[in-house]
Amino acid sequence: MSCLMVERCGAVTFEKSETQNATQVRMLADGRQSTCHPVVLLAERRGSFPLIDLRILKTSDQRGEVESSTRKKVKRLLSFQRYCHSSRLLRGDVPQTPGSLHLLDEDYLGQAVHMLSKVGTWNFDIFLFDRLTNGNSLVMLMCHLFNVYGLIHHFQLDMVKLHRFLGMLQEGYHSQNPYHNAVHAADVTQAMYCYLKEPRLAEQLSLLDVFLGLTAAAAHDVDHPGVNQPFLVKTRHHLASLYQNTSVLESHHWRSTVGMLRESGLLSHLPADLSQDIEQQLGSLILATDISRQNEFLLTFREHLENQDLDLTLASHRHFMLQIALKCADVCNPCRDWELSKQWSERVCEEFYRQGDVEKKFELEISPLCNQQTDSVPAIQTGFISYIVEPLFEEWQRFTQPSLLSQTMTGHLKKNKARWSRLRYAQASVDVHSCSRDDEPEGGEGGGEEEEIEEENIP
Repeated sequence: MSCLMVERCGAVTFEKSETQNATQVRMLADGRQSTCHPVVLLAERRGSFPLIDLRILKTSDQRGEVESSTRKKVKRLLSFQRYCHSSRLLRGDVPQTPGSLHLLDEDYLGQAVHMLSKVGTWNFDIFLFDRLTNGNSLVMLMCHLFNVYGLIHHFQLDMVKLHRFLGMLQEGYHSQNPYHNAVHAADVTQAMYCYLKEPRLAEQLSLLDVFLGLTAAAAHDVDHPGVNQPFLVKTRHHLASLYQNTSVLESHHWRSTVGMLRESGLLSHLPADLSQDIEQQLGSLILATDISRQNEFLLTFREHLENQDLDLTLASHRHFMLQIALKCADVCNPCRDWELSKQWSERVCEEFYRQGDVEKKFELEISPLCNQQTDSVPAIQTGFISYIVEPLFEEWQRFTQPSLLSQTMTGHLKKNKARWSRLRYAQASVDVHSCSRDDEPEGGEGGGEEEEIEEENIP
């Protein structure tokens, strides 16, 4: 039986001496080659981000951004530590009021608690929640949802270990990524919670299913480097070699999560076979988010619906639906209200453009959708909605028969697609007009300032 190599992600440390760095490199090399000890964690954290940041992405323009990110990370950490030390829960003074939000006691703002009382609504503003929790949205959301479902009591989870694991998970995301950061993870987790509440699914799910669904959602992009798999392959990154150019990022997210679970000891009190099963099922869920496997899952989902043979009393069918739910949650941004959806669209495109700028700087072929000069946000979004989001959510709506939530999401999706299409058309018209004016002789009637697209003027 092949051994599982466990990874842990971590923050970049710039202060280490050259001797320490050389020692770490030798340790990492030894760790990759050692496959005879499946449960031994590497002595040092080995994340995807440090190699990319130090060798390629660290430019003079970004140094200030990295330093600012470090200050924010320290501020979040101190806030989280203050919470852990002062919480009545960790002192053993746990309120017995049913449904109480004791995981968010008086140490935290009332606004955040009030927002959590509406966490199951589709218009939940994760950006506002992240600000109210001082950047701790993922930790606070997961604590609340675990409490809502009674997972802490059911699995007899140690609270200190749980907070340790969630802290590792949140800090494992890189805040300098415009899109793939802890706020995205919290957003996907909140969407997953909404999907787990769908009547057809909720009445059949076990608490283990819920634990797996929420944890996979929170961890599905941990230690994301802010670049895609083709970039890792063509730059010969060690992760691409490790996972043989197949589901590279998703495999890393999974192995990193397993490393955090083991390092925190969250599941150490459970029987070995159960904890190993949880690790494997988390891997199956996270690997399902690989966008290159979209058609594989979509066709299987469609066949189940057409044959009407989904039996949610079967563990395997429930697991498949958790995979579908996580895939939906991962790409549900176009199904949000326009103001939220637009923010996510701009963030993901900014991340694409940053990769394209790096590729251009190092004379690499610019990846699709990463050229800011030719790939506009409206064009990227209309394509993404048409080829990825719409086909998936059409089948999800059939599965829910359809629920009120599905109808709400479909309504937002149609409106957002129409709005991006109008913006794309308006932008194309301006580009054509600008080109025609450039061809006119100097002093012609085409002089004047270039027109700008005002989004407010697009209905």
